[in-house]
Amino acid sequence: MAKKTIVVKQIASPARRPDVQRQTLIGLGLNKMHKTRELEDTPAVRGMVNKIPHLVKIVEERG
Repeated sequence: MAKKTIVVKQIASPARRPDVQRQTLIGLGLNKMHKTRELEDTPAVRGMVNKIPHLVKIVEERG
């Protein structure tokens, strides 16, 4: 059974944001503008993305 994944792209800088938002980006594996990561679609990852919707966007859902 193939695992579902999502492609997440960083669309904004964490400059002048609370440190917890910067740490959430790092937890997702993002640290530079326009960088993308393919992550497993789990409730934990979705929760992290939902905490910082102004900094990231889901580009694609696979699986």
